[in-house]
Amino acid sequence: MTSHYDWRGGREAMMRFGLADAPVVVIAPPPFEEANRLRALMATVARGLARQGLAAVIPDLPGTGESLTDIAATRLADWRDAFAAANEAAGPVRLIASVRAGALFDGGQGAVGHWRLTPQDGSRLLRELVRTRIAGLREDGREASSATLTEIARNDGIELSGHWFTPALFGDLEEAAPLPAHPLRTVRLDGDAQPADHRLAAAPLWRRAEPGNDLELAQLVADDIADWMRTCLGG
Repeated sequence: MTSHYDWRGGREAMMRFGLADAPVVVIAPPPFEEANRLRALMATVARGLARQGLAAVIPDLPGTGESLTDIAATRLADWRDAFAAANEAAGPVRLIASVRAGALFDGGQGAVGHWRLTPQDGSRLLRELVRTRIAGLREDGREASSATLTEIARNDGIELSGHWFTPALFGDLEEAAPLPAHPLRTVRLDGDAQPADHRLAAAPLWRRAEPGNDLELAQLVADDIADWMRTCLGG
């Protein structure tokens, strides 16, 4: 079901799954290209949560998804404010679950806990997007270095993976780290050496060239989020 939430910049859409009066998992999707690659996975996770008696919402952020907001007028602070508003609108009992760089804006008051899948800081997000741009230029017979593209982005703005980054937004992300959260459960995939509370045996869907889905990974994610929700609620 398509719903909406209001924030200081206007109104944005969000998808809702599950019963209206159930505890809610508010999902913070990754921005930019990974949002497209993981859209089907996140919807499958949301349906899996609904089958376990939970509700789930996936909000569009300003300048992303179906939003009518111009991304050229968007800052990281806007995403954080908008997600906080979506969190508050989701329901009285809620847990926040973020994916990848969704951890950069997954804040909000009143959540019983946080769950994160492979959280990513802003500088790493930008490095991956710049590398993708360099690979595309090489396919066209052109060359550019990461340093050159970064300098262009800082001074003039740049298009990366079909999205326009103003110097302000690029600068925001260069300095951005996952928001403080407590209680927090961090989940990573096997092969990821960074610290984690739990690891899932699965391949990184966000590394695929095209959008896709992984039903086994979605079930593992939904089960772990549901278990963490019960832990945070004292069950």
